[in-house]
Amino acid sequence: MTRQINDPEHMTGLTGLPLPDVFDELEPSQRQQLALYIQQLVDEKTDGLDELYQAIAMIVKHIPHFVVVPLMVEHIRPRIAAGVCRNMGVDQATGYANDLPVDYFSEVSKHLDHQLMADIVGKMKKHPAERFIHYELQHHLLHMLDISRHLEPRMLAVVARHVTLPEHETDLLEHPHHDIIEKLRRMQ
Repeated sequence: MTRQINDPEHMTGLTGLPLPDVFDELEPSQRQQLALYIQQLVDEKTDGLDELYQAIAMIVKHIPHFVVVPLMVEHIRPRIAAGVCRNMGVDQATGYANDLPVDYFSEVSKHLDHQLMADIVGKMKKHPAERFIHYELQHHLLHMLDISRHLEPRMLAVVARHVTLPEHETDLLEHPHHDIIEKLRRMQ
């Protein structure tokens, strides 16, 4: 936990908000106190959500998609939908992913880990999967590259067909996605 307390990325992940600049000016003991407070606050405010997500995931199994999908898009925020999705099996989540509007599914995907997203995209029907990949490449390229690291070769080939990569390799030497970009380049 000590590493996480002093890790700004972990702290940002807890709140979903960037740390204020003043955080860097704090002494290590002050950072630790603040980090523990933030962790306790997040734990307090999210207590019971996992159980709620599990319950919703079990309930929607018994409701037809044509009823759930419009209600979800209209009334459930993407972060909540992602919480429910994490408590479904990949097959059930994939069923909804196939039917959701691509912009809504894109927002949901931002709140899911990259491996789970790769599993879902890999099981989606061809056209919805390609529509999602194309949308992400246009609107959230780095997010799609993160997911691509976990995609099976068949879906990675779809990404390779649609992605536009920089022409010069030297532009990417220090890029954090260098590995997946090179893999995609070899597939083109």
